[in-house]
Amino acid sequence: MAVSPPVCDFGADMPDFALPDPDGVLHDLKDLRGRNGTLVMFICNHCPYVQAVIDRIVRDASELQRDHGIGVVAISANDVADYPQDAPEHMKEEARRHGFTFPYLYDETQDVAKRYGAECTPDFFGYNADGKLQYRGRLDASGRKPGPEDAKRELFDAMVQIAQTKKGPRDQTASMGCSIKWKS
Repeated sequence: MAVSPPVCDFGADMPDFALPDPDGVLHDLKDLRGRNGTLVMFICNHCPYVQAVIDRIVRDASELQRDHGIGVVAISANDVADYPQDAPEHMKEEARRHGFTFPYLYDETQDVAKRYGAECTPDFFGYNADGKLQYRGRLDASGRKPGPEDAKRELFDAMVQIAQTKKGPRDQTASMGCSIKWKS
């Protein structure tokens, strides 16, 4: 079922966390933050909305990290008992297959997803250097199928603006994706 999260709650604080990667190595948010901002993405392996844009996500994340001082992290919070394809061993393979330049972390308790207010995959949270939320929109005009190759890079452009001004765009279109698979 497709879900759209609420639009940006400008100025909300970035919730802290420490989560493991698929190898069990713990990653602390303070070590993942970028000098000009931080992008926290909730994704998963099985979601067709994520799969439609995963290569664009990797492209934009890599460029944001390399050229704009943005820290990037992806988190999977789905219930792996009901969705075993989202389990850590498959996350590791997904990251390798797509060449992730950012950590892909597992939120087994789903506490981090709840603190962020994540609702779907993909769900993007763009913070400025002060850890204040400035973007909660979509990657681009893609849905279950990739949008046009020349689609406006909404997330990328917003994060560059945040890196340069500490402020996100006022007009944002909410992301859309599969609901996070919460534990019963």
